[in-house]
Amino acid sequence: MKKILFVASEAVPFIKTGGLADVVGSLPKCFDKEYFDVRVMIPKYLCIKEELRNQMTYIDHFYMDYLGQNRYVGILQYVYDGITFYFIDNEEYYNGSKPYGDWYNDLEKFCFFSRAALSALPVIGFQPDVVHC
Repeated sequence: MKKILFVASEAVPFIKTGGLADVVGSLPKCFDKEYFDVRVMIPKYLCIKEELRNQMTYIDHFYMDYLGQNRYVGILQYVYDGITFYFIDNEEYYNGSKPYGDWYNDLEKFCFFSRAALSALPVIGFQPDVVHC
C-alpha cells in the first residue's frame, strides 16, 4: 500500500481562502483506499470553526529548535469523510483571525509549519512514500 501525505496551508472543510483548500480537501478522497493510505496535514488555526476544533483529538506534542528557540509543536487529529487530517498546533503562529497576514510573518510561520510537519512524522508513526506539498 502506498502512503501519501498532503501538506498544505489550508483544506476544506477546516479553512478556506481559495482553490488550494478545495483541492486538498477533496483530492485525497479520490484515491482507492485499497491501494493508498492518504492523509492530510495543515496548521491548527484558531480561526477554524470552534465546532471542528472541538472534535480534534490530541495525539502528542514535542519541542523543536526553530530560529534559536525551543518551540512547541502540538499534533491533533480528526477523521473527516474517511480521511485522516493532522493539525500542527502552535498558538504563537496560528492564533490570528485569518490564516494569512503580512508576507513577512507568513514566511516565518510557514517555514515553521513545513519543518514541524516533517518532524511530526515519526511521532504519528506515518512514513509516507510521497509528500505532496
